[in-house]
Amino acid sequence: MGAISTTEQAAVERASAEPMLAQVEAWSAVNSGSRNLDGLASIAGMLADKFAALPGSLVLEDAAPVETVDERGKKLSIGHGRNLHLKVRPEAPVQLLLTGHMDTVFGVDHPFQSLTWLDEGVLGGPGVADMKGGIAVMLAALKAVEASDVAPRLGYEVVINSDEEVGSTGSAQLLARAAEGKKAALTYEPAALPDGTLAGARPGSGNFSLIVHGRSAHAGRNPEDGRNAIIAAADLALRLNAAKAPGLNINAARIDGGGPTNVVPDLAILRVNLRPATPQDEAKAAALIQETAAAVAAEHDVVVEVDGSFGRPPKPMTREAEALFTLVKQAGADLGQTIGWQASGGVCDGNNIAACGVPVVDTMGVRGGKIHSSEEYLIVESLAERAALSALTILRLTGANG
Repeated sequence: MGAISTTEQAAVERASAEPMLAQVEAWSAVNSGSRNLDGLASIAGMLADKFAALPGSLVLEDAAPVETVDERGKKLSIGHGRNLHLKVRPEAPVQLLLTGHMDTVFGVDHPFQSLTWLDEGVLGGPGVADMKGGIAVMLAALKAVEASDVAPRLGYEVVINSDEEVGSTGSAQLLARAAEGKKAALTYEPAALPDGTLAGARPGSGNFSLIVHGRSAHAGRNPEDGRNAIIAAADLALRLNAAKAPGLNINAARIDGGGPTNVVPDLAILRVNLRPATPQDEAKAAALIQETAAAVAAEHDVVVEVDGSFGRPPKPMTREAEALFTLVKQAGADLGQTIGWQASGGVCDGNNIAACGVPVVDTMGVRGGKIHSSEEYLIVESLAERAALSALTILRLTGANG
């Protein structure tokens, strides 16, 4: 343990003592898959009830309109749940942003729906680590800070969105507004490793649908009159896959389209994800998509429409970000916790926040593992550990002493 002031010690103890496990159990019992609007409405109400213990103005905000391309190549609107948004003391001299997400990757029809004790102190269940445990940690830390005499110096916004697992397309504007003027941000994704290691630099991420319009014909009588959209989409996938390079990962994930085997297919849709390491790599990737679409369209005599964007900008380790990571590392050391960080191939809302010019540590949540699988688990003792770490970090960002 390092040097911790009386104010800090009181906040650390208070944060650690919050009933976080009970909250996680209650929240994780509600299915809140990204497309389960009823479940998201239920969990949003439960979270609003708990976060109402904090001062300030709390609202549940509707998501921005979002469109997607369906299996027929048509654009349609998709719904998202409401987003919790709390503003506390916007006039205070120090302003922070804290974010999390209430949605999980487990839909209402997914078999992984219940909580199970896997071992002593290890709880398995949907969203226990990613990230209902993280939300409990955030709330505990903020309640502890609010009980300190430092609270009047601190203003903050909390955003808990409903669509992080599907790219935050309906909440990106809210996140960008909330990031304005903030000194730093903390996001409560689970630790990058079960030992508590943080995620540092992250690549960007873009999701694209390449819609190929060919020409149908009889597969036996006059196939030469057709223009096979499936073949063109496959060529797109192969060309993009061949363009992988250091700084750019490409995943051709799915081809929709086709029909009866005796008809030359006239429609296919390639779904592809690109992950550029830097803004320069992102610019190259954007050009690659357009150039490849044009080349395939010309070679196969088809029309290729490109729909999509880079919704998660690259998140490099800047000087400002490293200073924030170092502050968290020192707070951990003073609590007897070893905190390190490493680059990650994953993306999250931390990407969007960093793109606003705000330094962010985006893995302040619990220790656990196997997220996005039916083996997801939470190391229960990490609730108290990470709540203490957050409370101390927030106080030090506020300039607390004494």
